[in-house]
Amino acid sequence: MRRVIASEFVSLDGVMEEPSWTFQFPSEERDKFKFDELSASDALLLGRVTYEGFAAAWPQMEEQTGEYGTWMNGYPKYVVSTTLEEPLEWNNSTLIKENVAEEVSRLKQQPGKDILIFGSGDLVNTLMQHDLIDEYRLMIFPVVVGSGKRLFGDRSEQKALKLLDTKTFGSGVVVLSYQPAGGSGEV
Repeated sequence: MRRVIASEFVSLDGVMEEPSWTFQFPSEERDKFKFDELSASDALLLGRVTYEGFAAAWPQMEEQTGEYGTWMNGYPKYVVSTTLEEPLEWNNSTLIKENVAEEVSRLKQQPGKDILIFGSGDLVNTLMQHDLIDEYRLMIFPVVVGSGKRLFGDRSEQKALKLLDTKTFGSGVVVLSYQPAGGSGEV
């Protein structure tokens, strides 16, 4: 069974919106981590806002990003949105408009590698409510942003997580990997 991995850039104060603040912490370690993460996957699951930003940027970035850009542009992309009528013109994009939990459960049953979620805070929270996320990879940046959308927002219920792994980069960025408590997510 495939796993759904939520991979998020988060500030120390929990903000994940408009992560341009990450650019002040470049490192080869971070680039390698993201490269390895994408190579272990073969599909992207995205909310509308993240999808629209990626669809506008990635088709023009393939030459400068090499294999990573080829994967981003070539992988199947599943876009969860109730407002889009059809996906934008970005390779292999499929729209999921309703029955999100059922559709994601169906995707998990298909053969393949991990399914990655980048950004897409509302989608992450929806899937968390339905216990459909197998691993949370939080790349914590040593910056306090002050305001903006927080990854887990205002939750009405608690969700306990179990720490799987930590990585610390020379730039001060820390990656915390969690699975739902009581889950069997293999790493």
